[in-house]
Amino acid sequence: MKFCLTLAATVLLGAISLEAHAQAQQPWLADRRYGEGIGVRVGNLELHPGIAGEVGYDSNYFLRAPSEDPIAAYRLRLTPSLSLATLGQQRTQGAAPSNVVFRGGVYASFNELIAADSKHSSELSDQHPIDIGSDISLNFLPTGRVGGDTYLNFVRQSQPSNSPDAENAFDRDSLRAGAGLTWRPGGGLFDWRLGYEFLYNYFEKSNFSSLNNYQNGVNMRGRWRFLPRTALLYEGSYTWVNYPNPGPQNNGAVVRSRVGMNGLITTRLSLLALVGWAGTFYDERAGQGPQQFDSITGQAELKWFISGGADAMNPASAPVGLSYASIGYTRDVANSYLGNFYQKDRGYVGVSYLLGGVFITSLTAGVANLRFPDSFYANRALGRQHEAFSEQRVDASLFNEYRLSNTFGLNATINYDRNITDVAIKAAPTDPLPDRLEYSRWQVFLGARWFL
Repeated sequence: MKFCLTLAATVLLGAISLEAHAQAQQPWLADRRYGEGIGVRVGNLELHPGIAGEVGYDSNYFLRAPSEDPIAAYRLRLTPSLSLATLGQQRTQGAAPSNVVFRGGVYASFNELIAADSKHSSELSDQHPIDIGSDISLNFLPTGRVGGDTYLNFVRQSQPSNSPDAENAFDRDSLRAGAGLTWRPGGGLFDWRLGYEFLYNYFEKSNFSSLNNYQNGVNMRGRWRFLPRTALLYEGSYTWVNYPNPGPQNNGAVVRSRVGMNGLITTRLSLLALVGWAGTFYDERAGQGPQQFDSITGQAELKWFISGGADAMNPASAPVGLSYASIGYTRDVANSYLGNFYQKDRGYVGVSYLLGGVFITSLTAGVANLRFPDSFYANRALGRQHEAFSEQRVDASLFNEYRLSNTFGLNATINYDRNITDVAIKAAPTDPLPDRLEYSRWQVFLGARWFL
């Protein structure tokens, strides 16, 4: 049986948030502006239940290279969800803000696969992916001189390898918890937050237990609003990465620090610009020092709001919503399961538009270059698994929804992903069939959604 390492080069799992995972599933799970309707009041809470059903087509479910016989599948997907929060401004009718703000959500996505070609039916018969996400957040004294916050989220993500054997699947669970204290002198124009975060990544199949890891991090964030909707920012963090089980991965640490600004520069145009530095400090093992990242990081994004007005600089108004066009670039480093880390440079564009409160369309597309350092076998006496390499990623996602009423909509989703590389990874030096990391994949879904 071939031990598949496609995980590291097709799904980058340094840290998975509920929002990121939900965005990879359905856009309305990640953004409450898409997902929530009028809601229903229950005491001091506002509930937003929903359920979606979709039928679709997946051109390459196992993320295989063209030479590895890609398998296409028809997909049936059912996704119930529920979000709840303390009452919003519309229901409090201008009352004083609460000293405790609560928000939570949960969803589950059940998938059934049907082989597009009957000769592959047996290879898909054991595949029943189920994705789960939940999160809770509390914000204490959100307008006070000193406040606090805490959060907890959980993600269960199904991910096949390029082998149909269920024991080779990369199904994993990620638990994230954190808390922080915020200081707001001078009426809130300046604030500074100091926080702590814990993340645990657990692989459900014993084949990949060596990749289980936990991370502890401390972080700081500062903001000074020199205009009502524009602020100078600082972000910094120090994260310790630990792998408790023996394997090819090294323990280490990742340090980041960035400074910049975020906010409106005209009534319709906003700018996010951050620049800084990041470095990694992974342990040396078996006399072979690992490569380290030590370079500039940053993010830049221009966003033009299609709807706006002269009152946009008033903090009580909102020129935003779902209608905007954006272009941006990010450069960062993250923990990796193929080598110690990966460097990512990505440029992207996005358009989101709400027409008459009835039709929603959202398009995002990006091109990324990923750089991986040298990687070694679990027994480093065997030598390198691969030398440092780069690969290019192309991604695009289009979502459209037509709302027949305030609680029911019809939608269509198209996703495209491609990994451009000629790299093949061997599970052992004598492996005659190394895993090729290139792939391309289309996913198309048509569905209906009820939401409240």
